[in-house]
Amino acid sequence: MGENLIGIPLAIISSIVSFISALFIIRSWISVAKRERLVGKDINKADKREVAEAGGIWVVISSIFGLLLFEAVYVFTQNKYFYLLYFYSIIILLVLSSFLGFMDDILGWKKGVPQWIRIIAMVPIALPLMIAKYNSYILSIPFFNKIYLGILYPLIIIPIGVLGASNAYNMIAGYNGLEAGNAIILLTFTMIFGLIKGIEIVVYVSIILMGALIAFLIYNWYPAKVFPGNTFTYAIGALYAGLIILGDIPKFGLTMFFLYYIELILFIRGLFHGVYKENFGKVEGNSLIPPYERSYSITHLAIKALIKIRGKATERGVVIFIFILQIIVGIISLFLYI
Repeated sequence: MGENLIGIPLAIISSIVSFISALFIIRSWISVAKRERLVGKDINKADKREVAEAGGIWVVISSIFGLLLFEAVYVFTQNKYFYLLYFYSIIILLVLSSFLGFMDDILGWKKGVPQWIRIIAMVPIALPLMIAKYNSYILSIPFFNKIYLGILYPLIIIPIGVLGASNAYNMIAGYNGLEAGNAIILLTFTMIFGLIKGIEIVVYVSIILMGALIAFLIYNWYPAKVFPGNTFTYAIGALYAGLIILGDIPKFGLTMFFLYYIELILFIRGLFHGVYKENFGKVEGNSLIPPYERSYSITHLAIKALIKIRGKATERGVVIFIFILQIIVGIISLFLYI
């Protein structure tokens, strides 16, 4: 996509703008959300304290500020657009997917948008990507060479990819700092891969998004003052799908999502056992114990592993354990495809 990554300094500046915007807006949002009773219980705490919900909306808005700033300054300094269609595809994807998640957050946990509406909504949400990649007919996935799919790729595979990624990212969640931290790890390795391969859109978008994500993590880290909500998880999942589609790096991106495939397998295992699993642990004193006899989530596996390794599991320990797993996946992904 480009041999000279001349926009890196501009991307860093835009990321700083995203960071500062998110840092100040989220701090104000915490007070507003509590005042308006848009709060949720922190299930992994003994006191089940109330925490501000839907903070992810400000990650999305702050990221969009950074993306628009990048495009504007790039145009006026370089006298040309920077992949304008791709950038606006990402922005529209963020707006629409986060709106869907925000409806879930406003309506309440387990009372939100019905699953069938989410599936139908993914077609218009993915439409900007389908337009941007209208002439892409070849798919390359792990363990296979390039597969020619013709018009089925933009019309069928892209919306399925966005739907799958947005829902998958929502599956490993529920612990302070987990969703935001995993997003930072995913984008860091994706940025490194983009730098190695010279894929500008992947590098710049990753850098800009990380500014807002780091700011959010400051408030979301243990003990969390704000929750990301489905606003965050839908948007980040859809964004990551969009990034690997626009960057034409499906093999790398799909491999980076390895933990989410394991999560899906464990979730299906639960359904076979008549359990619609929750990720949370059972609170016992200042530590966590497995919520079920069997494991139906990576978080359950992490709790059991920490109990064996350290004698007890804590919320922070579970999150750091999953971060380590994701970093290992990232290193393997780089090793396989660089």
